[in-house]
Amino acid sequence: MKLFRYLAKEVLVSTTAVTLILLLVILSGRIVNYLGRATEGKMTFEFLFLILGLHIPSFIQMILPLAFFLSLLLAYGRLYIENEMSILFASGISKLKLARYTLGISLFVTLLSAFINFWLSPTAEYKVEEAYKEQDTLTVFDFIQPGRFQGSGQQTTYIDGLSSEGWMRDIFVSDYTIRGDQRIPTHTLATYGEQVRIESRQGANYLVLKQGTRYQGTPGSREYQVMQFDTYAIRLEEQPTATINAAFAMPTLFLLQSDVPKYQAELHWRIALVVMIPILAIIGLSLSQVNPRQGRFFKMLPAILLMIGYLGLLIWGKTAIEKQQIPIKYGLWWAHALFAVIAAYLFLGFNQVFRRRTAKLPKNQGVNGATK
Repeated sequence: MKLFRYLAKEVLVSTTAVTLILLLVILSGRIVNYLGRATEGKMTFEFLFLILGLHIPSFIQMILPLAFFLSLLLAYGRLYIENEMSILFASGISKLKLARYTLGISLFVTLLSAFINFWLSPTAEYKVEEAYKEQDTLTVFDFIQPGRFQGSGQQTTYIDGLSSEGWMRDIFVSDYTIRGDQRIPTHTLATYGEQVRIESRQGANYLVLKQGTRYQGTPGSREYQVMQFDTYAIRLEEQPTATINAAFAMPTLFLLQSDVPKYQAELHWRIALVVMIPILAIIGLSLSQVNPRQGRFFKMLPAILLMIGYLGLLIWGKTAIEKQQIPIKYGLWWAHALFAVIAAYLFLGFNQVFRRRTAKLPKNQGVNGATK
């Protein structure tokens, strides 16, 4: 039991460290993208950190099998390099018992992965979709920042500042109206303005402007109009409310009851990310054996390539199920069966089964080589 705790500590600590490093790499890339959208006025900063936090379980969902596999190679590789494994084998610990310990460690990671894949990640992604729906109900004036032009082309908005009462000062709105097949440009200038939501009219939003001028048409044309106003209201465009039907956000129980290909593909994908962990544990155990002259990273490259091939095959299979190129009843089990065979072959080589068979003497030959 002490040996199991020692091995579990080595592997799980490395798994945690690798997971955090890979998570930080992914988060750094995402946060740069989200910050760019926030500065462009496409989302609020509060929404940015909300969805970033809710996406973390989905990131860990993909990272965990890879982190565990790499950690197994690193931890066991170090034990081989420092001759600790040689001492364990000399003390009577068989490679079969080491495999049982490794599968015991993988059981903890498998249960954690099952919790994330079947409940935590879908729940968080559903909340992300709800947040996106709420964000879609906001208008450009909910994101606007004083002193900056926001938008593009003919649809551009600018305000100079915000008063303590919440009024917008010195407003410029560039837009267009469609008349027949033509886009008629409109430009509105106002001294003050505010956004008004009328809940009694199904959440209609209006931009109410005070003391301004509205220009409509192409300058120099006969239809060019100039209108001065004391109060002018503009109906803001509303986004239609969409239902949440993304497969990755659906509860696992819903996927089990559905026969839609995209939902079945998502179900098999979640199962695959859990089932692959014990298979990768046996592959990692078998490929972690190195001698001090080879170095602990000697088999790292072929192991990673094997892991990428496994993951790539699962991704291809998920897409094939969605397109109904693979029968749903087969799911992704064929990919697991293939790599389970590879894992068994590598473990037999690790356990020197093939060497034992070739080392057996013929039945008609004695110990000293004399023929009976």
